[in-house]
Amino acid sequence: MEDLKSLFTSLAAQSQSNGQYVSSSVFQAYFGLKGPLGERMFNLATQGRKDDKLTFVDLVITKATYEKGTNDEIEEFIYQLLDVTNDETVTRSDLDVVLVAIFDHVFPPKGSETESSSHCYMVETFLNAATFSKDHEGHNDKSMSFEDFKSWSTLVPSVKKFLTSLLVPPDPGRLGSHVPKLQHMENIDSSILLMSDEYAWHIGGALSQEELEEWKLLYHSSLHGLSFNTFLGNILSTVSNEFYTL
Repeated sequence: MEDLKSLFTSLAAQSQSNGQYVSSSVFQAYFGLKGPLGERMFNLATQGRKDDKLTFVDLVITKATYEKGTNDEIEEFIYQLLDVTNDETVTRSDLDVVLVAIFDHVFPPKGSETESSSHCYMVETFLNAATFSKDHEGHNDKSMSFEDFKSWSTLVPSVKKFLTSLLVPPDPGRLGSHVPKLQHMENIDSSILLMSDEYAWHIGGALSQEELEEWKLLYHSSLHGLSFNTFLGNILSTVSNEFYTL
């Protein structure tokens, strides 16, 4: 609580509020949030008051629910977080906005057309993995139910890991932001590897932080000249906990 009070005091001073509250802009800047996702997090943290004032009590309640609550409470909070339009429905367009924000944070855009295309493909892939089964009167499109969300979370653990750590300062150690670095022999051109950073990040969502530190390339057809069937046979004969990548 003392650390939380110290954090609040610092952010309130930056908000020029005489120590009374933290503004949305300061809140989002500190936690590395921006756009609709950052605004939605601030809205939830301030109990939907829309007064641009995060009090110390707000911060304590939000941290207690979002980080220290039961698994159901945390999942319910994240489910509400996905509703970036704040209309009590989680639609495909809501998820699109959230996923774009996540990829922009984990893989900052560099103005490359190739990277932009890659992100669009990954966003579309993640969206297609979601189910929208909830009907709403007066709406043609269905929305994502809480059960739909929980099922989707198991399919995209990288997204859930990212969304459960948004109130942690965005340093390199923030859960859900770590992109595994594939280690391979120096004589292998990295451009011929099939494992992109986006794929590695997605798979890494199911791994522990220790396992994320280093991935070693143990097989590559151009290096060993073995068939894919031989590769699979070798995998089955090894320790089940080892991860292999092409």
